[in-house]
Amino acid sequence: MRRIKVWDLPVRLFHWAIVVLIVAAWTTQELNKMEWHMRVGYAILALLLFRIVWGFIGSDTARFVRFLKSPAAVLRHLSHLRRREADREIGHNAAGGWMVLLMLVLLGVQAGTGLFSNDDSATDGPLMHLVGKDQSDFISKIHALNFNLILAVIVLHVAAITAYAVLKRQNLVRPMVTGTKEMPGDTAAPRLVSPVWAAVALAAAAGAVACLVNL
Repeated sequence: MRRIKVWDLPVRLFHWAIVVLIVAAWTTQELNKMEWHMRVGYAILALLLFRIVWGFIGSDTARFVRFLKSPAAVLRHLSHLRRREADREIGHNAAGGWMVLLMLVLLGVQAGTGLFSNDDSATDGPLMHLVGKDQSDFISKIHALNFNLILAVIVLHVAAITAYAVLKRQNLVRPMVTGTKEMPGDTAAPRLVSPVWAAVALAAAAGAVACLVNL
């Protein structure tokens, strides 16, 4: 066994930044700090755009084509959930890959609907003027409902991490913190792309969001 780098810094920073921002989104809404709520939404949208780009040009373990497996592969993987064994997955496992995609889609819906939503008070999304009040009210309902779906997926995600820790004795959190994992000695390390390109992609994503909210 040897320790190899499996997660690059951009992916790890994205993961934990999204955790913080989801908490911030809920907190600012509960406290009726809607200006800050909108800023948090812009940050989430910029990170999502970055992650989509990084999913095509980033490190091997960040690329969608590498971790999105067939439904049959997911079923095979889940059928071994109770089997205690060493973690041999370089990146996301077959089930985890689809969990990542589902969360990205839900966050995209949340950030996207937020642009057109309103709170029937003093706060309107920056693009509400493009759809009108009736359509904005409908989109606002989707925005509220979708957040409940995000919470449900988060609970499922935490439950899955706990199940892997208890049933398979696999720690899935530590590699997302350190970036490294103990793997068999003959495992080929994934190709990691320079964080400089991630910074460029993030800057472009932030610029795109800034232009979008000022339409």
